[in-house]
Amino acid sequence: MKGRFKNIGTNLLYNTQVAEVNGNIAGMIGMNLGYHYEKNGNYIRIVALVVDQNYRRQGIGERLIQTAEEWAREKGATKLVLNSGNRDERSDAQQFYKDRGFEGKATGFYKDLI
Repeated sequence: MKGRFKNIGTNLLYNTQVAEVNGNIAGMIGMNLGYHYEKNGNYIRIVALVVDQNYRRQGIGERLIQTAEEWAREKGATKLVLNSGNRDERSDAQQFYKDRGFEGKATGFYKDLI
C-alpha cells in the first residue's frame, strides 16, 4: 500500500479519507474525480471502501459515503459511481449501497494484461 499510495497521495484527482475510532483505523474510502465522455460534467468514482469487521454497523460506512458526497459537491460532480463484485459474499455490501440510494446499472468486464 505504501508504494501504491506514493502515486495516489500526490494526485489531485484522488481523495483518500480514513475513519479513526479511539486511535484505531476503522475504515477508509478512496475515490477519484472523472470526466464523462458521453455528456458534460464530472463524477466521483469510489474505488475503495472498507470498514474493519470489528467496526461495522456503527455508521462508519455511512459517514465515509457522506464524505464522498461532500467531495463530489465541492468538485461540482453530479454523480457517485462504484463497482461491487457480484459474488454471494458481496450481498451485504450491495444492500448497503442500495439503502443509500445507489442502483445497479451495469456489468463490469475485466481483462488482465500481465
